[in-house]
Amino acid sequence: MVVGISLSAPAQAQDKSDFAGRWTINRELSQFPPEIGFGLSWTSARGSGVDSTGGGGGRRRSGSAGGAGVFTGRPESEDDVKRVQQLTAEVRNPSAHLMIVETPAAVTFTDDQGQSRTFHPDGKEEVIQLDGVPVGLTAKREAGRLVVLYKAEQGRELRYTYSRAASPPQLLVDVQFIERGGGDGVRRIYEPASASETLAPATTAPSRATATPGAGLPAVNTSDSSKGVPASVDRISAQTFNQQPDAELKGLTKLGVVVEDLSPQAAACGLNQGTLETAVSKRLSDAGFKVIRNSDEDTYVYVNVITSSLSNGLCVSRYDAFLYTHTTARLSYQETPVLVQVSLLHKGGIGGGSAAAHAAEVLRSVQEYVDQFATRIRDANK
Repeated sequence: MVVGISLSAPAQAQDKSDFAGRWTINRELSQFPPEIGFGLSWTSARGSGVDSTGGGGGRRRSGSAGGAGVFTGRPESEDDVKRVQQLTAEVRNPSAHLMIVETPAAVTFTDDQGQSRTFHPDGKEEVIQLDGVPVGLTAKREAGRLVVLYKAEQGRELRYTYSRAASPPQLLVDVQFIERGGGDGVRRIYEPASASETLAPATTAPSRATATPGAGLPAVNTSDSSKGVPASVDRISAQTFNQQPDAELKGLTKLGVVVEDLSPQAAACGLNQGTLETAVSKRLSDAGFKVIRNSDEDTYVYVNVITSSLSNGLCVSRYDAFLYTHTTARLSYQETPVLVQVSLLHKGGIGGGSAAAHAAEVLRSVQEYVDQFATRIRDANK
């Protein structure tokens, strides 16, 4: 997805940060070197004759054991190895499509697999999870660019720099592998996506349901229902149901609020269940909803936060906000309708930081999710 940009921004780059939109990679203009990544692991250098002075972007070199160039660094942990592998894989196989949502406080990227990642460009360290491994990073804006610096392991970092070109309109994504003796770099160029291009179904067709038979299914083009439509959809495509976007949100005026009990680790990191519940309730009330606290009888917002502490004292939390409802549905493998719980909306993320600032960060993220829910519901009722 990215590349390290030189200190002098492209002449055509815009001064103002504006990355929002849907983008498609231009493979002809982008760089795809056959081999890119960090150099040979320092811990593997013992007896390998690796030239520790670098050169050639940290490329692998052969030589006799015990040569003067051998560097024997600290042992890599299993998490270090996984972080390096995951970050390198993302560079070697960038997403063909990106959807970017930008606010003054956060920038969210969604790839063509429906996976989202949110950065807060305030220069403060935060922690995300990559394939179950915590990764520290910082994000900041610099002269119209967004710079994201991942910490792969000691002495190794990966810098993503996002910038805009005005004519023609392009999103420039530069990635730089930073390590002892230099590192590889590559540039990817994205262009505005056409109206016919879409991201993965995970982001464009979330599972939904209402009391109307057939709700929650992708919109079916009845003029050509034989192409790419699952049989279960085709069988009921003739039934009447509202196929408008977010139709299941229309008519919502009253919402319950449920915040899951927090763990002792969460409390130690400054999180408080009552504070979260009050903040969510106020956000919904300010948006015009009648709020019923501690109620999951009908349609309600459910917040769950799972927190742990790292050995270095950082607090890491996974936080999720759901909009749930209940309905009866006739399942394809049963004859009698059953009562089911339905997730109408969901937003979630992972963040980390010092105990002093972590609770405020989680609260801010949850409030942002609730605001997005309120906006979606309000737009559906226009």
